[in-house]
Amino acid sequence: MELLIMINACKIASSSRVTAVIPCFPYARQDKKDKSRAPISAKLVANMLSVAGADHIITMDLHASQIQGFFDIPVDNLYAEPAVLQWIRENIAEWRNCIIVSPDAGGAKRVTSIADRLNVEFALIHKERKKANEVDRMVLVGDVKDRVAILVDDMADTCGTICHAADKLLSAGATKVYAILTHGIFSGPAISRINNAAFEAVVVTNTIPQEDKMRHCPKIQVIDISMILAEAIRRTHNGESVSYLFSHVPL
Repeated sequence: MELLIMINACKIASSSRVTAVIPCFPYARQDKKDKSRAPISAKLVANMLSVAGADHIITMDLHASQIQGFFDIPVDNLYAEPAVLQWIRENIAEWRNCIIVSPDAGGAKRVTSIADRLNVEFALIHKERKKANEVDRMVLVGDVKDRVAILVDDMADTCGTICHAADKLLSAGATKVYAILTHGIFSGPAISRINNAAFEAVVVTNTIPQEDKMRHCPKIQVIDISMILAEAIRRTHNGESVSYLFSHVPL
């Protein structure tokens, strides 16, 4: 609501262009009718932003890329992937012997892209949900024995999935397990689950502020993505190409 009111205030103060920078897009998970009579809230948020007067949206790692199609205004969906690749190369000594793992089938595309650029293998975990936020059973597809497993996902809410997945990987013979997430929501029992799980580190970007969470959980590490957003803002304002940021971290 604050964002909508500020956009509207700028518009009626006759600003020529309003760009909304939304690192973590709200209601991005409600992007389709997965059952009858379910709301498509991401479309509602898109409509509200457009009606308030936004001319351009800059966001990061949308839960589903098709959300860009809910808007009739330009949307720049930036990727945390270049920053993630940089973090892996700098902080995991044995990254050449790692395996990138997706905790669900939906993240397969993201994981294959990272695995290709690191020139390593990938694995998938197939999960079945009985109801929202609770995972029922998991099946690992791929060989993680004697390797460093890196779980990559776009969003962690209650962390049930990634903690389940970490246990699954360790029981399948992985030597260490890291988790790298773009949006660390960490609601409810998330922090205590991470503290009890066998992660070496849980790495999140600061699309959502993490200072408070880091105090309660020493395993959480943060990748700063402010530079990527700053460069995107500068490039769109000056009419330059933003494509460079999809594959490079600005210096």
